Amino acid sequence: MSLEAEQQYSTMIRDLPQDERPRERLQRYGPSHLSNAELIAILLRVGSTGESVLNLSQRVLATYGGLGGVARATYGELCDLRGISDAKACQILAALELGRRLASLQPEDRAVIRSPQDVANLLSAEMSFLDQEHLRVLLLNTKNEVLATHEIYKGNVNSAVVRVAEVIRPAVRENCPNIIVAHNHPSGDPTPSAEDVLVTRQINTCADMMGIKLLDHVVIGNQRFASLKERGLGFDSDASNIIDIGLAAERK
Repeated sequence: MSLEAEQQYSTMIRDLPQDERPRERLQRYGPSHLSNAELIAILLRVGSTGESVLNLSQRVLATYGGLGGVARATYGELCDLRGISDAKACQILAALELGRRLASLQPEDRAVIRSPQDVANLLSAEMSFLDQEHLRVLLLNTKNEVLATHEIYKGNVNSAVVRVAEVIRPAVRENCPNIIVAHNHPSGDPTPSAEDVLVTRQINTCADMMGIKLLDHVVIGNQRFASLKERGLGFDSDASNIIDIGLAAERK
């Protein structure tokens, strides 16, 4: 296809409905729901003459065979691409370097979860005062170090709304063996509801089928929290009295 044809069929970001634009989608759904091209488009901000930033981002990925190839590209190679200025190349390389540094953090730099209190300490400052329910998934390695936190839902967290596959997907994508689910109660009362128990049971069953361990589901309230694992709600009865995330004795 000629350059003129590419430009003719290139849909500009401003022509897209607002809820389909990358930045608006990130604000609404969180970064984990965006494609690699959409994330790069947010970094680049604008496209080139006759080419939307989303088309430019897709072309960058196609040129290097995906995100891994882009990560291996040099500054000069990126600048050789049509539409990639010095500034855009720097923005891409800076973002990739931050990702590499985050992935290489030393264990002492990562939060370690040994109890539901650790989950509350990590999330309460932000989640306890939210005016809507938010459901998040913590991805943990075999040492229970937190590798990432993904927001999955914003709104009512109940079995009619929550799609279990969406909850499990980040762990499958990142090949993480353990997860912890957390959501807040805007009322301030963290007492688990019947719907919370049902959602936990569904997530636990699905995670087990995928070889992933659901370590706990923690409900965040106003300066309080509740662990469904400790209460034996939604988990097997033989583990109802402890949180199965290792070193439980350290909490005594």
